[in-house]
Order: sequence, then structure tokens, then C-alpha cells
Amino acid sequence: MADTQVRPDKAAAVAELTSGFRDSSAAVLTEYRGLTMAQITELRRSLGRETTYAVTKNTLAKIAARDAGIADLDELLSGPTAIAFVKGDAVEAAKGLRDFAKANPLLIVKGGVLDGKKLSAEEITKLADLESREVLLAKLAGGMKAKMAQAAATFNALPTQLARLAQALQEKKAAEGGASAEAPADAAPAEDAPAEA
Repeated sequence: MADTQVRPDKAAAVAELTSGFRDSSAAVLTEYRGLTMAQITELRRSLGRETTYAVTKNTLAKIAARDAGIADLDELLSGPTAIAFVKGDAVEAAKGLRDFAKANPLLIVKGGVLDGKKLSAEEITKLADLESREVLLAKLAGGMKAKMAQAAATFNALPTQLARLAQALQEKKAAEGGASAEAPADAAPAEDAPAEA
């Protein structure tokens, strides 16, 4: 139904936007009013190779979002809109947008979509405050390495502890064996003593 509303000359743009929504892990909608072309080019460069930043018409973006199965982006699609389609790490892209917006306050993050779920501008800011995937993986690996080192130390200590336990048991048996060997020797003469009549 939405496709019938699109003029043939706009169909390619809608198809490209639809594939952007479908193929991306995240899409961040921004308002770029007042930014120069040089600033937009700088923003595109700062977002990296895995993120494309496309200036779009709101009507085409609404149709593309619906075609991609993303519900209710209409309220975010007002005013001059550009969409960052993120195929890589959404946290890194959110950080790039946040940092660029700090240096260029004319860039306004309106909201977006992450794995099909609609996000507010505040949620994207929270996403930007997270550590990157690489940092989280490095911390996880470091934690696992520490646990493995701790387990290795425990396993290495077990034979030593077992040897000490075995030695302590031998000493205890020897001490008990010596004491029990002495006790029958002391008791034997008493048993051998002649009974008095």
C-alpha cells in the first residue's frame, strides 16, 4: 500500500532507506538544521566506515520505516532529518554522534531504533555512555583470565596440601602405632604374672 504512494522516481530512494533500516543493527535519527556541508562531511568521517549518514525526506523515511517493519517513527520524522544507519557497534556510533553534538550543538539527536526497538534521545545518550563492545570483551576476557589463574593456583596447591595431609596422617599413625605398641608391652608382664592362690 505504501509503495503505491511513492512516485517511480522516488522508489529507489525508498528502497535504499528500507534496506538501510533492515540491514542495520541501529538507526539514529538526527536534526541537522544549521550544519554546513563541511560539518556533515566531518560527521560522516567521524562515524566510521560501518555507519552511513544519509540526509532524507521525512515522507520517504516514513514509508521506508513502515516497509522495514519499524513501527511509529512518525513523531521523530519532522524537520530536517538525517539518519545514521549503523551496521557495526551501536555504542561507538552513539558516542560519535554525542561527541560531535557537543562540539556542534546544531546537531540534535531525536531518537532511533536499536534491533527493531524504538529508542528515545535519552536512551541513545545512555547507549553512548556505555563502554564499547571491544572494551567490554576485554574486561570479560580479563575477568576470565583472573578466574582461570585463581583456579590454576588452587589446583596447583591441591597436591601440596594432599602431600602435607598424607604426611600428617603418617605421623599420626606412627605416633599411635608407637603408643599402642608400648601399651601391650606394659600390659604383658601383668598378664604373665602368676596368679596367687
